[in-house]
Amino acid sequence: MDTLQSDNRRLMAKLIVIAVGMFGFGFALVPFYDQICEATGINNLLRPDKVENTQVVASRTVTVELDANLRADLPWRFAPEQRKLQVHPGQMVQVVYDIENNGPRPIVAQAIPSYGPKRAGEYFNKLECFCFSKQQFAAGEKRRMPVVFVIDPSLPEDIHTITLSYSFFEVAGTAQPAA
Repeated sequence: MDTLQSDNRRLMAKLIVIAVGMFGFGFALVPFYDQICEATGINNLLRPDKVENTQVVASRTVTVELDANLRADLPWRFAPEQRKLQVHPGQMVQVVYDIENNGPRPIVAQAIPSYGPKRAGEYFNKLECFCFSKQQFAAGEKRRMPVVFVIDPSLPEDIHTITLSYSFFEVAGTAQPAA
């Protein structure tokens, strides 16, 4: 019986040593894995990826002029944050328009874009724009609304300036009386 207990103790000791060894090996794998990843450049979480858009035409600059217009009876303030900027074709750009309803009632309106020269419109690609949907503003509400765009790199070489103009119109049938 003593031999059986002695054998069981030795077996239990061996199992404990193996379990501790496996646990230690698991801990050692993490820094070992990190070193392998750093050496090979695979899955390196410490270094951010270098993102580069190869479609940007860095050798060419186009002037984009921003314009904002309101229908005469719309009591809003509407203006771009900046009036003019330089853009490389293929570069993703975000501009912001400030809009405020100065009227005494909520208003639903829609912005309609136009381009100058007219043929530049087919090369001006809006990815995000407040003009994609109707905008409802409460009385006195202010918003900063972005437009994200890319000018197609195939823009003709003779176009050096593009004017993006928005005109806001109240949507018919949405007028509500003042409180």
